Amino acid sequence: MFAIWPLLLLIRLEIDMHIKSFLFGAAAALATVSSAHAADAIVAAEPEPLEYVRVCDAFGAGFFYIPGTETCLKFGGYIRFETDFGRNESGTSDWDSFTRAQFEMDVRSDTELGALRGFIGFRGNADSGSAAASATNTADTGSALFVDQAFIELGGLKVGKFYSWWDDDLSGETDLLSSNTLFNSIRYSYDAGAFTAGISVDELEGITFVGDTNSDNNVGIAGSLAGKFGGGSLSLIGGYDTDREDGAVRLIGAFDVGPGAFSFAGVYASGVNAYYALSEWAVVAEYAYKVTDKLTITPGVQWLGNVATKNATFDIVDTGWSNNDAWTAGLTVDYKVVEGFTTKVTANYYDEENRPEFWTGFVRLQRDF
Repeated sequence: MFAIWPLLLLIRLEIDMHIKSFLFGAAAALATVSSAHAADAIVAAEPEPLEYVRVCDAFGAGFFYIPGTETCLKFGGYIRFETDFGRNESGTSDWDSFTRAQFEMDVRSDTELGALRGFIGFRGNADSGSAAASATNTADTGSALFVDQAFIELGGLKVGKFYSWWDDDLSGETDLLSSNTLFNSIRYSYDAGAFTAGISVDELEGITFVGDTNSDNNVGIAGSLAGKFGGGSLSLIGGYDTDREDGAVRLIGAFDVGPGAFSFAGVYASGVNAYYALSEWAVVAEYAYKVTDKLTITPGVQWLGNVATKNATFDIVDTGWSNNDAWTAGLTVDYKVVEGFTTKVTANYYDEENRPEFWTGFVRLQRDF
């Protein structure tokens, strides 16, 4: 029996050695796995940082950088509801309502040649429930969507479809200081801050008068000189219609007087032309009285000498000036309801020699953005 004990002791020592070898192997395996996981954590890719929209203040309020570029973008526009009134405003009706939507995109960036700008303005007029214009009522234009303006600017050069200097009239709604203002044009302007000057070549397409024999694709040349000084400004513009060989010049002045601004204008035209076809000469004056920060009341009056000859439906006939004079007077009220929401109401009286007098006006609500 005592001879068995050495054998049992050897067996136990052998078992202990196997257990220790197993434990050391398991520990080494766990260490290897942990090292592998640690290595994986080190080489794991970092998440991409979020790129937020950045404000671009180089071109004024409302611009932001297009992500990933140095180009600035601004959205704008307005929604307008308006009711016009006047004799036979819509067919035989003396009033007509419509809704307008205007959406604009303004893109700008700095270049070695100056600021590069692209502008697109879309406009839709909803005059009735129909999408198409009425075949029997010329005042019903349906619900049409079109490009109001689209142009490119680089430095002082501007090309595309845009409003001319003739669209810059007085702040009230009584004055009659232009006939056509939107053309496809090539313009160059020089801006020295307080003084600006420019010249423009305009395509006068589709502008005709009764008895007009000129072709549709006409060319006009316009120029502008403007200056600001103290509390006032002056602008002188001219336009020459090459096909009709007639043109017009216009001077506008505005000065701060008391709680408002006094404005005046004078126009002379050598004959009926695309830029001004209402009369041989005209003078107008108005005073925009700022009652409060929200309310402005603007009375105005205008005299027109030797108005254009007109047919029975009041369309201008291209036969030269008549010997009749006319005058108009009216009142415009502007009120800012809240920031971005305004209303405008105007009423104007027009009296022309040898013609029946009449009233026109509108009530407008507008949300700008």
